[in-house]
Amino acid sequence: MPVASPLQPADFDELDALLDGLRERSPQVPQWEFCEGFMAALVCCRSPILPAEYWPVLLDSEDSLSTLFADAARQQRFERLWGQRWQEIAAGLDAEVDSLDDERAYCPQVLDVRGAIAAMPADERAQALGQAGVDEADADPELPAFAQVWALGFMLAVETWPDEWTAPARDKEAARWLEEAMAALADLCEDDEGPAEVSAFETEDGQDGPPSMSSARLEAFGEAVWAVYDLRQMGRTLGPRVVQVRRDAAAPGRNDLCPCGSGKKFKKCHGAG
Repeated sequence: MPVASPLQPADFDELDALLDGLRERSPQVPQWEFCEGFMAALVCCRSPILPAEYWPVLLDSEDSLSTLFADAARQQRFERLWGQRWQEIAAGLDAEVDSLDDERAYCPQVLDVRGAIAAMPADERAQALGQAGVDEADADPELPAFAQVWALGFMLAVETWPDEWTAPARDKEAARWLEEAMAALADLCEDDEGPAEVSAFETEDGQDGPPSMSSARLEAFGEAVWAVYDLRQMGRTLGPRVVQVRRDAAAPGRNDLCPCGSGKKFKKCHGAG
């Protein structure tokens, strides 16, 4: 399948606007950064997770997309942008890169919220913090740390489908990879308690914003992205999980989906031969 052209800043702005519209109907709908992390995890899963399974989890709603969106056109636009970003993430994680600076590498869409707020004029900063329900005196601890929301979105998928992140019992190398990768992502879910030394926020005139994160945080972010690469490779190497089917269970028909979760028909998978 050809990879769609990369999403542009205006496309991500549109995704934010579409999510804002959903949030008017369902307040639990997350920000795009959370969705980005969740999607990256889905891309890394060993077995395909169908939209009917993951939308209720991500949007925290049993309502269908057609019910949540105000009209079909907005729903279709959201699904098209979602699918385009999915392809983009998969292509980035499958590219053989030696550096995350490589233009082919997966670049998570994350926000330096603390940096953006710190760069605002005093009156705008106070207004923004007030709208977010944050006391200006305690702004930094209350605002999400750099890439924290992305990591939390990733871990939601891990917690929802834990069997997807289990290495074969006898594969010690895969188990080690998995443990180290999960540790890197879990670290990013925590707050940044180090000194503010660097900023990922760039002002409108192209200058770096005020320091808003520790150097250790930026390094931890890079380690987490490489961890996602490891998880993608492990998922593709191990292949779909094989589900043990009870002997007394009804055998699937030859044209039914194989119970192993591969997405193939039974006759072309475990029913072959």
